[in-house]
Amino acid sequence: MTNRPDPARFAHVTDWVFDLDNTLYPHDSNLFSQIDLRMTAYVSELLQLSREDARTLQKALYREFGTTLKGLMERYRVDPDDFLQKVHDIDYDWLQPDPALGEAIRALPGRKFIFTNGSRRHAERAARQLGILDHFEDIFDIVAAGLTPKPAAESYDLFLALNTIVGSDAVMFEDLARNLLVPKHLGMTTVLIVPKNFEPTFSDIWEQDKEQEDHVDYVTDDLTNFLRAVAPG
Repeated sequence: MTNRPDPARFAHVTDWVFDLDNTLYPHDSNLFSQIDLRMTAYVSELLQLSREDARTLQKALYREFGTTLKGLMERYRVDPDDFLQKVHDIDYDWLQPDPALGEAIRALPGRKFIFTNGSRRHAERAARQLGILDHFEDIFDIVAAGLTPKPAAESYDLFLALNTIVGSDAVMFEDLARNLLVPKHLGMTTVLIVPKNFEPTFSDIWEQDKEQEDHVDYVTDDLTNFLRAVAPG
């Protein structure tokens, strides 16, 4: 499912920015589900809650603060290093190497970045397992963002300043529409990644991100073919 990209709208792009989880690797790999379960377990152990109550709180913190980590830091003074280490202690063998994606990324002109609310170590391990790590200029993680997650504007501003990126010369790929609001305002072209064969009505694509359509230029469930379509011939 892709609203067909116009290559001419990408001819000016010099910087390609990719979210990691459920963007560079597919939603159906279930890699993020491991992280999600570990976050629930972390909250349960920290606050001595049942798994059900811990999960309810985890999701409430996520909705209020943008990430579970930010909420735990604000409310319970959690050590971010401890949290990131424990929740990302997962099995990356679930990810299948994706040489086609690697080639599509390599063929893009200009610089490529990973911009994630996760840790650098997690991004490196996932990208290495996919076989795409060497195609990226750098990784901007939650620590580099001063522990302020997307969709906070400060996080994007810091990322652009650190890498000397002009918004109008960049494109951002994300699986959450709300994380494309600020990039769109900064002049970036925005691409929403949805699960493969995901065919709800157009408005349902955004789940809790309704009213965000104006900030999404393109929607695709096939990142590799999307990149092939916009790369110079």
